[in-house]
Amino acid sequence: MSMTMHPKLQTALAQHKALKVISGLTNFDIENVTAIVKAAQAGGATFVDIAADGALVRHVRQLIDLPICVSAIKPTLFIEAVKAGADLIEIGNFDAFYAQGRRFEAEEVLALTKETRSLLPEITLSVTVPHILPLDEQAQLAERLVEVGADIIQTEGGSSSKPTHAGTLGLIEKAAPTLAAACSISDAVSVPVLCASGLSSVTVPMAIAAGASGVGVGSAINQLNNEVAMVAAVRSLVEALNITSRAAITH
Repeated sequence: MSMTMHPKLQTALAQHKALKVISGLTNFDIENVTAIVKAAQAGGATFVDIAADGALVRHVRQLIDLPICVSAIKPTLFIEAVKAGADLIEIGNFDAFYAQGRRFEAEEVLALTKETRSLLPEITLSVTVPHILPLDEQAQLAERLVEVGADIIQTEGGSSSKPTHAGTLGLIEKAAPTLAAACSISDAVSVPVLCASGLSSVTVPMAIAAGASGVGVGSAINQLNNEVAMVAAVRSLVEALNITSRAAITH
């Protein structure tokens, strides 16, 4: 387990309203990442998640003072990114690799987690549980990941989740796999669960109701083509989380 989690992140997770804005594990486009992280801060997000690249971390650190998470699937990539100022690391955001036909099985994710922990014993570590596993196996893997040092477990639904309906029903269909994972995993582990992939302001409250301490959102923000729209999207997610966490306290 890591020694110190960033206090801003710790508080948001404890209040079940953490919002992580994801620029993308394979996104090294400086202009695009700049727009996303600035919108994240302006819109009130808790933290950002960028590719594990030292130069990118240094650039983002000059732009914002939110905690920076870096994502990779190669443990050695984290070392330089942490030296450059990353506050936490994430093994995951596998979507870019699924598109190439790459699979991530439980044993591989466990091995990556152990290797990462041995390289960086004290950094806050988040690990994604692959959505291709059946839900009971996702929960079992989450338990094992926590045993070997994961501080946060992230769920995913796979961008392959194709809704059959338009509008609100489609948004709920798209989020269903990651919501189900958040429900199963948050029952199995005591560490915070971050629900990610396929979420929107419609389904963010459902993620919190399912047991998540926060949400990760990528494409709902990073596919927008201007910063004003990005800020508005971040704000609507923050509002959805604030309403949910207030409701949780009053009930």
